[in-house]
Amino acid sequence: QVQFVESGGGLVQSGGSLRLSCVASRVIFTFLDMAWYRQAPGQQRELVAGISRSDTTNYSDSVKGRFTISRDNAKSTVYLQMNSLNPSDTAEYICKAATTWKNYWGQGTQVTVTS
Repeated sequence: QVQFVESGGGLVQSGGSLRLSCVASRVIFTFLDMAWYRQAPGQQRELVAGISRSDTTNYSDSVKGRFTISRDNAKSTVYLQMNSLNPSDTAEYICKAATTWKNYWGQGTQVTVTS
């Protein structure tokens, strides 16, 4: 089974930055399409950013220009650099991997942005 270790969440003030990391194991990382989702209380889970195994990226309109997704295949890690954070970004951020056959989800890491 694919396993994840997510880190980098925390509490920041509006305008601050965080960098999330997701390390995958028990899989050949180069075969995975990776993404970050987020879910706030009472709201629908939404895609924040994705990066394919060929390095194609896509972003939610709400974060485009502020967030950057990247991957380091040698370290089996996907990153989400988050700049200019505001309270509406407060959510649980969840790492996802997709293979040819299945989707795998991480445990999530909490991001809280205060005004």
